[in-house]
Amino acid sequence: MSANPLRNRAIIRIAPTEVGEDVRGFLQGLVTNDVSGDLPAYAALLSAQGKTMFDFLVWDDGEALLLDCEADSAKDLVKRLSLYRLRRQISIAIEPELGAMWSPETFDGAVCDPRHAGLGFRQLAPTSSTGPSADQDYLLNRLRLGIAEGQAELGDILWLETNAIELNGVSFEKGCYIGQENTARMNWRQKVNRRLVVVSIDQSNEKRQKMAYPALGFAIDHLRVNDIDPVTLPEWQAHAIQSVD
Repeated sequence: MSANPLRNRAIIRIAPTEVGEDVRGFLQGLVTNDVSGDLPAYAALLSAQGKTMFDFLVWDDGEALLLDCEADSAKDLVKRLSLYRLRRQISIAIEPELGAMWSPETFDGAVCDPRHAGLGFRQLAPTSSTGPSADQDYLLNRLRLGIAEGQAELGDILWLETNAIELNGVSFEKGCYIGQENTARMNWRQKVNRRLVVVSIDQSNEKRQKMAYPALGFAIDHLRVNDIDPVTLPEWQAHAIQSVD
């Protein structure tokens, strides 16, 4: 099975510029998930209030780390991460020679998306890789699964309200990170009162709508859990909502 490039993704390289500099330790203190172990992992950089700023996949590249993020926000993510670098000998820059490859089925060198098996398989490869863009097929597959991503869909939403627990995007065992206090409190109190849900566009509440895809027939709404009918949700999300009740 072959894979095609996701043209709307970009790769950011975080690398040491001095021997002994700990790149994983740097990112570990900033993002929501544990990046000290096996990768790739899904994670986010939050505001101090626990709201989503950027989401991405973190890949291992020896002493460096690679962030697979949306292309439109890559420059902003580089700037934000650079604010926390201070005097550390670390370079943070977009890697123009690499891009993300995707297929709904496995292919040589690919790994399963860490968020949900239904999201298919990915690999980082040279941007010279040929083939038609997989962006539209990937988007349709993602929406059918009920999974949101990127600033337009997740931006300024509390991380747990984006279904981060169910999509393996947060660790409650690691050390501190930006936005941890509110995130941990919500989990401890089981106070995830709202959720991002993918709905049929004709059922979308415009006042609660984050993003719409009219050509595909879907919208992403930010709704109170009490207003969501679990029957309309994919199994993974319905189970999460019902288990709280």
